[in-house]
Amino acid sequence: MLRRFVIIALVSLLFSGCASVPMESETVSAQAKSFSPAVDGNAGLYIYRSSGLGTAIKKDIWVDGKCIGETAPNMFFYEEVKGNAEHKISTESEFSPNDLLLSTESGKNYFIKQYMKPGVFVGGAGLETMGEKEGKADIAELGMAKKGICSK
Repeated sequence: MLRRFVIIALVSLLFSGCASVPMESETVSAQAKSFSPAVDGNAGLYIYRSSGLGTAIKKDIWVDGKCIGETAPNMFFYEEVKGNAEHKISTESEFSPNDLLLSTESGKNYFIKQYMKPGVFVGGAGLETMGEKEGKADIAELGMAKKGICSK
């Protein structure tokens, strides 16, 4: 019985693919990876997802109720927001959105990592702020996704 379960699980893994989303050009991605500070009183948000758990699942990201896009493994978004203000970054999860409140300073960049967590049915997602050094290193390895396409 256990052997049969293991075989079924392995076959399922072979046929489950990675989720993908529309990506920006290498030029646009490279420009965002220059990590220039936001101007005109704004702050920069780098919201990203690296590989790992849940590679076949896409999850929406919103900033202050605005759709930023769907995430997939190994991608990032860049969004400018008003500096010196509090912002709500949200991701869909298994049963309800998970929110992260972030107070920003003008001219500063912030790095927010979306991570997948196992769930009862589909799985959930969470958000955490990352330090500048780790965030830049992570973003350097990822491609930039096109914004504005959410599932809901």
